[in-house]
Amino acid sequence: MIRLSLGSIFSLFVIFLAAPHADEQPSRIVSLGGSVTEIVYALGEGDRLVARDTTSNYPPEANDLPDVGYIRRLSAEGVLSVDPDLILAEEGAGPPEVVAQLHQAGVPMVDVVETPTVEAIREKILTVGKALGMEADAKTLADKVMQDLETALETPVSAEKRVLFVLSMQGGRIMASGQDTAADGMIELVGATNAMEGFSGYKTVTGEAVIAAAPDVILMMDRSGDHAMANDDLFAHPAIATTPAGENRAVIRMDGMRLLGFSVRTPEAAQELIAALNGLGS
Repeated sequence: MIRLSLGSIFSLFVIFLAAPHADEQPSRIVSLGGSVTEIVYALGEGDRLVARDTTSNYPPEANDLPDVGYIRRLSAEGVLSVDPDLILAEEGAGPPEVVAQLHQAGVPMVDVVETPTVEAIREKILTVGKALGMEADAKTLADKVMQDLETALETPVSAEKRVLFVLSMQGGRIMASGQDTAADGMIELVGATNAMEGFSGYKTVTGEAVIAAAPDVILMMDRSGDHAMANDDLFAHPAIATTPAGENRAVIRMDGMRLLGFSVRTPEAAQELIAALNGLGS
């Protein structure tokens, strides 16, 4: 027969009280990925976040949270320094060895799909909602976002537009979007055509390739600081200058996360992009 002293019984009682209960929800969450952070706030749970990554810049109050670094160049020490009880991470968070260290640390980590499709938006919302213990609210939010997107897409692009998405132009070298990117997904979503074909991802392209692509419009993220480029500099590029977009000085600039996030603001982004495309040449 096992006998326990009063001291042992008291110790076990303290351990029982300190142990987390199964129905407790995470209250110290690190969000890695702007689209995930937007969903957490859209569900009204921003007060459960204790840190975010650099891409998480919306809503504005997210910027008040500690920044643990760029989503693909994280450090385990930075993420763990805020003592999280849950990590929500977009696919592609890394590097892989850091993700492995986070798993080894024993902090629950939920991977959120990062595919630029309409179906992925719903999946993201439902995944985040489940992790937060808010399945019903997440379903309601997902249904609303899908309905808003359907409404936004009821207005078609008035004429076929060939769109060249330019990610950067450092040193005059054009890095453009091919297929299988968020930019390509957004261009296709609104009914326009990606002017660049034949490769996946973002790639530095030659002037000849830009001229052959013959874009009607240049699409860029609206940036400031060292990454900004004035229209005069953009259209002074020899290759761009000879395209229909260059001849008509047709450029659309949009907030990067709203345009490329494929999250709760995608209906708003689609509506904005369609309006801008339809407004060109009108």
